Amino acid sequence: MTKPVLRGLLVVAFFALSAFYLVPVFVPRPAFIPGFAPPPDMWPWTVSVLGIVLGVLALIVARQGNEDAEEPIDTDGSSLTRMGFRFAGLLLAFALFFVVMPYVGFLVATMLLTFSIVLMTGERSYRVWIALLSIGAPILLLMFFHSALGTQFPKGELTKMLGF
Repeated sequence: MTKPVLRGLLVVAFFALSAFYLVPVFVPRPAFIPGFAPPPDMWPWTVSVLGIVLGVLALIVARQGNEDAEEPIDTDGSSLTRMGFRFAGLLLAFALFFVVMPYVGFLVATMLLTFSIVLMTGERSYRVWIALLSIGAPILLLMFFHSALGTQFPKGELTKMLGF
């Protein structure tokens, strides 16, 4: 079994586990849903089904493509130790996201997480793009979910004190 086929199988298995076990067990579905509101399991189910479809698509592409022509991944020339520290930093940033979110709210925590993840990739030459991505993308995400879908995100103690 080649690496692309194994990747496709792992993606399908992960999202199938999520769709058929985790979502039904851990996302409660109330007996009555008022109005036209979507059920609570709609988005996890949708993401899981899309993940299964993408995994199957990866399997099809892996079986049709030239399996021997997988190119090595280009890096920024960092050592394995430095890349390991970056990965540990990403895990730490993600854990801090959950710790900080109750205090500063979803928007500010997402901005900090996005900024730290971009910096951990080693890319620092496009400062304007980094600022736009780390500030603009969370704002657009929040606006889309709030305006189009009516989803409320957690507000932190700091944002409540400031009146947001």
